[in-house]
Amino acid sequence: MKFGKRLKQQIQDSLPEWRDKFLSYKELKKLVKLISAAPTRRNESWRSRNESLKYGKAESDFVYLLDIEIDKFNGFFMEQEEEFVIRHENLKQKIKRVVDLWGPNGIHPSEENYKEEMEKIRKAIVDFHGEMVLLVNYSNINYTGLAKILKKYDKRTGGLLRLPFIQKVLVQPFFTTDIISNLVKECESIIDTVFPAEEAAERAKEAIVVAGEGIFRNTVKALLTMQEIRKGSSTQSPFSLPPLNLPDSDLIQSIQLNAAVPIV
Repeated sequence: MKFGKRLKQQIQDSLPEWRDKFLSYKELKKLVKLISAAPTRRNESWRSRNESLKYGKAESDFVYLLDIEIDKFNGFFMEQEEEFVIRHENLKQKIKRVVDLWGPNGIHPSEENYKEEMEKIRKAIVDFHGEMVLLVNYSNINYTGLAKILKKYDKRTGGLLRLPFIQKVLVQPFFTTDIISNLVKECESIIDTVFPAEEAAERAKEAIVVAGEGIFRNTVKALLTMQEIRKGSSTQSPFSLPPLNLPDSDLIQSIQLNAAVPIV
């Protein structure tokens, strides 16, 4: 599948409030096409010299739009990252309160209240985990889109923009996913603790089958996309993302095993 179609599908499968935060790939592609159509100096006429102003503006607009896109990615990513750190702490505190209050050794032991509250927490954890996976995918697919459009630019115009621009991208907040990746791992540890192994697998299976527009449906698609754009191939370059190593949690394994289930 061509990247433009894959990105369009990812945007459609994303959370509604995220859809205007992705790379403006189509607009960038149009600018590359316009820039590459610029006349060569040897064939330049009076008319084409006038038109060269248009091509020069297109080139300027291309670089400007790239910078705007980077700012957009960073702003959105950092906002989500901050929110996720807070949510993660809140979830840990909720679990502690339920255990301390209604758990077997709690202040007021109550199996009924304990199960009811833990059920709510389980759903919150799974949804939270899914959103974090979506954010990692957001970083991956936007970086990939930048690398592809810059490659297209260099190839069609003879320019050398990709290397310096990608070097700048590699230190941007949206590309630095260490905090989110660590939160994902911590969340998976909580999932493995809160869920019995067989229950986690069964719940993941059910969620994949029945989720219509739910977070699980989007998470599965995000995982499949990340595996596709990060898998090793003969066309890998220094600009490619490394292969994706998924965690070994029961929840993630069950997602992989059931990924072939039609998601409609």
